[in-house]
Amino acid sequence: MNFQQLRYVRETARSGFNLTEVAKVLHTSQPGVSRQIRELEDELGIEIFVRAGKRLTGLTEPGSGVLPIIERILLETHNLKRAGHEFSSEQTGLLSIAATHSQARYALPAAVQEFRSHFPDVRLHLHQGSPSQVAEMLLSGEADVAIATEALSQYEDLVALPCYRWTHSVIVPPGHALLEGPLTLARLADYPLITYDTGFTGRTRIDEAFAQEDLSPDIALIAMDADVIKTYVQLGMGVGIVASIAFDAENDRSLRAIDAGALFGINTTKVAVRQGSFLRGYVYAFIAAFAPSLTKGVVQQALAGE
Repeated sequence: MNFQQLRYVRETARSGFNLTEVAKVLHTSQPGVSRQIRELEDELGIEIFVRAGKRLTGLTEPGSGVLPIIERILLETHNLKRAGHEFSSEQTGLLSIAATHSQARYALPAAVQEFRSHFPDVRLHLHQGSPSQVAEMLLSGEADVAIATEALSQYEDLVALPCYRWTHSVIVPPGHALLEGPLTLARLADYPLITYDTGFTGRTRIDEAFAQEDLSPDIALIAMDADVIKTYVQLGMGVGIVASIAFDAENDRSLRAIDAGALFGINTTKVAVRQGSFLRGYVYAFIAAFAPSLTKGVVQQALAGE
């Protein structure tokens, strides 16, 4: 048994049992993947995968039991390497952050700037995606830290910690009728709306608020990025709903913002790390730079299940 065989099994499950894709990801040959998996199965005395001819179509019952063990072994191997790096070079390395577009654009810059001033020799990789993509990057080991409002708490293998709260704002051109009088869901529903795609930046709360009032708003355009939403509001295509942090009165002088916290409630952005992962010292430092309340001690307690 060797680590290469374990990696082949893990990647096969992640790639939907497509050995061609596994070979491509791991830079090897398809026959080599098949042979290594067979050798591991022979050594364990079980079949890990269901086969239809030469194709793999799923996990067997023993395979479903073995795969989590393989995942844990590879994670602990990764942790062992990180522990070695931690003690040999505390100020150098790589920090990989996965975040949604809104977090990367509006919430992260100050924390990244502060982190860089303390750890200039740490390379930063910033990955962007949907909340579910961000979670998957963290689960796969592609990212060390994930930041999003939606989805992170839904994964039991992640430790998601609340870091800050925010509300939505309604964005309109100067002189718009919504600037006069109280803002209500019924009044909003009279206009075409431009807001986030499903599953992004508190969109769930927006949908729930309208549904509770039995209103069916006209969602004229959806986007993943607040800058895109603001652009189309400026073009007169509708009324925008964005995260309040995405509106800057100085930079967005051609638009006006109306606080919509009373309509859509308060959202909580979370920082997540993998359950059971070993975090280098500078990872804790970055988390604290982004969310000062999440000190190293607080994160370690959460990882320990306290």
